[in-house]
Amino acid sequence: MSAMPEPFSAPFAPDDTAAVAALFETSARWAHDEEAVDRRARHLIEEIRGAAGGIGGVEDFLREFGLSSREGLALMILAEALLRVPDAKTQDRLIEDKIGAGDWAHHDGDEDRMLTAASAWALGVSARIIRPGETPQGVISSLVKRVGGPAVRTATRQAMRFLGRHFVLGETIADALDRARAFEKKGYRHSYDMLGEGARTRADAERYFRSYADAIEAIGRKAGNKPLPDRPGISVKLSALHPRYQPTHRDTVLKDLVPRVNELARRAQSYDLNLTIDAEEASRLELSLDVVDAVVKDFDFDGWNGFGLAIQAYQKRTLAVIEHVDALARAAGVKMMVRLVKGAYWDTEIKQAQEKGLSGYPVYSRKPATDLSYLVAAKALLDRRERLYPQFATHNALTVATIVEMAGADVSGFEFQRLHGMGEALYETMRRDSASAIPCRIYAPVGGYRDLLAYLVRRLLENGANSSFVAQVGDEDVPIDSLIERPRDVLKNGPARHPKIGLPSEIFAPRKNSAGIEFGDRRALDHFLAARDRTGREPIAATCGFKGADAKGPVDIRSPVDGVLVGRSHHLSASGAKALVTEAARHVRAAEAVPAASRATWLRKTADLMERRQGAFMGLLAREAGKTVDDGIAEIREAVDFLRFYAAEAERLFAEPTLLPGPTGEENRLRYRSRGVAICISPWNFPLAIFTGQVAAALAAGNVVIAKPAEQTPLVASLAVDLLHEAGFPAHGLFLAPGDGEAGAALVSHDATAVVAFTGSTETAFAINRALAARNAPIAPLIAETGGINGLVVDATALPEQVADDVVMSAFRSAGQRCSALRVLYVQEDVADRMIEMIAGAAAELVVGDPHDLSTDVGPVIDAEQHAMLTSHIERMEQSQTVRFRGRLGDDLPSKGHWFAPHIVELDKPEALELDEVCDSIERTGFGLTLGVHSRIDETVKTVAERLTVGNIYVNRNIIGAIVGSQPFGGSGLSGTGPKAGGPNYVARFAREQVTSVNTAAAGGNASLIAMES
Repeated sequence: MSAMPEPFSAPFAPDDTAAVAALFETSARWAHDEEAVDRRARHLIEEIRGAAGGIGGVEDFLREFGLSSREGLALMILAEALLRVPDAKTQDRLIEDKIGAGDWAHHDGDEDRMLTAASAWALGVSARIIRPGETPQGVISSLVKRVGGPAVRTATRQAMRFLGRHFVLGETIADALDRARAFEKKGYRHSYDMLGEGARTRADAERYFRSYADAIEAIGRKAGNKPLPDRPGISVKLSALHPRYQPTHRDTVLKDLVPRVNELARRAQSYDLNLTIDAEEASRLELSLDVVDAVVKDFDFDGWNGFGLAIQAYQKRTLAVIEHVDALARAAGVKMMVRLVKGAYWDTEIKQAQEKGLSGYPVYSRKPATDLSYLVAAKALLDRRERLYPQFATHNALTVATIVEMAGADVSGFEFQRLHGMGEALYETMRRDSASAIPCRIYAPVGGYRDLLAYLVRRLLENGANSSFVAQVGDEDVPIDSLIERPRDVLKNGPARHPKIGLPSEIFAPRKNSAGIEFGDRRALDHFLAARDRTGREPIAATCGFKGADAKGPVDIRSPVDGVLVGRSHHLSASGAKALVTEAARHVRAAEAVPAASRATWLRKTADLMERRQGAFMGLLAREAGKTVDDGIAEIREAVDFLRFYAAEAERLFAEPTLLPGPTGEENRLRYRSRGVAICISPWNFPLAIFTGQVAAALAAGNVVIAKPAEQTPLVASLAVDLLHEAGFPAHGLFLAPGDGEAGAALVSHDATAVVAFTGSTETAFAINRALAARNAPIAPLIAETGGINGLVVDATALPEQVADDVVMSAFRSAGQRCSALRVLYVQEDVADRMIEMIAGAAAELVVGDPHDLSTDVGPVIDAEQHAMLTSHIERMEQSQTVRFRGRLGDDLPSKGHWFAPHIVELDKPEALELDEVCDSIERTGFGLTLGVHSRIDETVKTVAERLTVGNIYVNRNIIGAIVGSQPFGGSGLSGTGPKAGGPNYVARFAREQVTSVNTAAAGGNASLIAMES
């Protein structure tokens, strides 16, 4: 064995133009006969179209109900949700919601296309029963009078089960092995895939491990005597074997998971089966290869060449992965199997790159680029057949024809693969033509209908799009010439990146999106952490922004992590606060005189400086506020977004007056002017994002700003103010005012205070409101954002894994200290036990620890007062309610830190509530900040959204992390006054309006009106 290769690392999201150019350069060196490719591809397509009974059940179905149609989308949602709904009432509502909107009756299908005909018939029956426009209540009562609800449920469920059977070889491995015999007699091989999504709990991971292990035993006992690679195999999903399969938990994953994969590999080796590690999201690629490397390094292969992995061609790192695996096989002295796939998470990869603010996309944004990448990767694999055994998973006739011609005279040492239920006509033609010279393996999913759901959705999305070969090959109206057009020829006629998919930095254009970090990118993460750690841990100081003010202190700021001194802050006294407002009022006219363009420029410069110095902010956020790495990155990005968004608002609102309509001979213009002295009082839970957002908006409006951060977090605020001054805002236009509640009260009550922005408790907001009202001074507006009793409503159509992810993130991220954090979960009783069990299991996997550590999920609470409050609350809950989950703290946590583990409490009051009662319960709290709904029933979402007046409603996602400019944030009732932060009305609230009306005809006539006649 030679030296093992270094851990895999390659540029995560290189530029599309450069990546596609590299594909062109590589493909230009190909020497195969392209005319032969055309002839072979044309022949395959003609055979597919001429096959009796159409191209295959699932392909016919996908073509009949394409995802571009309302019917196709409704079908996908039904397939994803219906079969897991346990109660008839919810089934009825889901069916009415989805089927009632479709035009199923016109999809009769041909008699020979059994799947299409049977499914369309069942769905058509439902559509004739449920008429568009009817309400769920009306439908249910009408069904009782006619055929009854069971008829609708039975027809639709049968359609879904019938569709599922064509995607899944068997509900159990025994069933799948029995069904596989018919295909094996034709010469097909099999690779079995035990369906299931990633584990959320330890119990999930153990169940999936047993499923894999038992399947290997069952497959091995029936495998016969054929040698590898003819023998069957199994695919293993690493995220199913570990509940925290994430790059941030690399050390734990390697420690826990590698032995489990080794065990499965030994079992497969004992039967001479092949075992393939499945591909997952791009963010997990490096971690997956780390696991593969570790297994190969220590495994005694003893002549077994059945270990391998899947590689996705839509990733721009495909060739680098092949080279790494080739080096790994060479070092270990083994031959490895490599399944080449196009990739099934494309839409997810695009969305996540945009959400994370990456420099680009890890995947190609144009399908022809993926197709070309597939062929380039195929050639690379064929050239390495000495150490790698290529397995080409494709249903595209052109791709198959090209690979065959690439292989030349030697068509040994590789195989094709197809999904069960798809590509049958294509590979039957190949089998007849090649006399089984090139084998084909069927990728065969195995599992119950509940496990089918997420897999089915991926297959529908992957193969049901209008641009896919599967969707077009059966359409006689699509010319064969268009189906055999080479991807490089298509790319020559257009850009490398899809013109409708801008870079992640451009999604809010012309405003630049804030830059984030991909934890699955080893290079970027190491650079980021190095920059953070260079800032050191020396104490720093925050001083008052007005040297003439009286000050208390210095006040020690100690870390909630370990009680260590972070720095010192000179706090204002009450008299000093009053003097500061008086001083600030002297500079109001100077601040307003600064052009809006200059204010915008300074705000954007601050944003750029903040991104360049994010390491310093990250270090201080962890030390002073206990922010984890993930939370710290998110907070810096939000602050940057606020700065850039409000810069654009300054230009929009203040650059030019708005011309208003009026009678001829008159000019009416509206302009915004500053209010004067703006007091910005921010909380400790977002010491940078909310602080910066308030200050940036007030500065954008041309005010003199006095920024008072929370007592616990003045140091982060001081660093932010330094950047604003460095960017151009003068010292007399922005003052830092660290202090306690008395100082804040003095700032608010001063007669010169013109506007107050406050984020914090409802009680403090009441006190500020009263103080402003008590002044004999111009009425000053209060912009208040307070907390909320934030709920999440979940019905039986929701996906449990998604609910668990979103609940755990919403409730426990930032140690549960966000104002938007989830407080109350309402779950439909029929599915409550299973969902709560999964949520508790997922919460148990959270790591409570030092926020500097990448693997920490939950940091400390902010101070001893908050810790005491939480401890007291749980003690009361243990006396009066049922505590369903108690998180545990590690023994190695610093004794002086403020640590509190996650808890889940079952309340007795909301028990067995109907949806209307749930809404009433939420409304009675008086709060209206955030609300979540998890349901696949649009009518349910609509009912909840219209019934409640909460500020932000989140559907089928977590309820935290509002995005500036996209999800303006703020509540109503006891949760705030509005307008929403990060929205189009926020900056205007810091300004006053002035209208100037000019009689343009006063000089002796309306010249412009008279001129119209001529």
